[in-house]
Formats: sequence, structure tokens, C-alpha cells
Amino acid sequence: MYGSLLATSVVATASTVGDHPRLHLILLLLVTGLVFWATHVYAQLAGERVVGEPWSLREIRRVAVHEWPIVEAAVLPAAAVALSGLLDLGYAGTAWLAMGVSVGQQVLWACLGAARAGASRGQLATEGVVNLFLGLIIVATKAALK
Repeated sequence: MYGSLLATSVVATASTVGDHPRLHLILLLLVTGLVFWATHVYAQLAGERVVGEPWSLREIRRVAVHEWPIVEAAVLPAAAVALSGLLDLGYAGTAWLAMGVSVGQQVLWACLGAARAGASRGQLATEGVVNLFLGLIIVATKAALK
């Protein structure tokens, strides 16, 4: 969910220009996802570190895998940006499509996580609505600032 919200934020605030705005947005999404992933891995490892003991490769791998969904969340919006050229969307349409994909996957992951945790239908609906609201705050801010 965090990665999806991050991807929505990247698209909402990106103002890529130049000869290849779609490529720039795809790179921005993927690189931002990777940088935030690496930052989360480092922060988690540093926070759990026992003073004077080095990290083991096993521990690094465990944390890296746990945080990998941050990167995965950038893939679908990046794919939407790549495919937007086939739909003959301009940059604005591309951005709205990518944000829609980001918010949609955020809601989906929230609901799947709640279902996996054994949430009731009411709790599952609440998870979906809360995550939709969080994503739409960013979308509404982009709309208001345009």
C-alpha cells in the first residue's frame, strides 16, 4: 500500500518534459521505488542492529524481500505509462491513467491484506475506503493545483 501511495505521489508531482516524457516518468517511478526500497531496507536493518554486530547476508536478504513490494508497486503504473502510447493519450491522460492504476492497486492490496488477516466484510470495506481516500487526497491535490 505504501508503495502504491508513493507511486501515485510520483506521478502527481512529476512534470516531465522533453522528447520522451513517458520514458522519463517510467524511469522516475522505477528509480523512486528502488531508492525508497533501499532506504527502507537500510532503516530496518539499522533499527534492528545490535551494537557492534555486523549484518548477516541472511538478515539483509530477509529485510530486502520483506520491503520489495515498494518496488513492485511502481511496476503497474510504469506499465500503464508505457501502454498509454498505444491508447494515444497525451501526457495529462497518461498521468491520470497511471494515478488511477496506482490508487486501484493500493485499494486492492489493502483489501487483500485485510482478507488474509481474517477481517470481516465490514473491516475489509473500511480498509478499502480508507486506502481509496488516501489515494484520492493526492489525486484531488493534483487536480486542484492544475
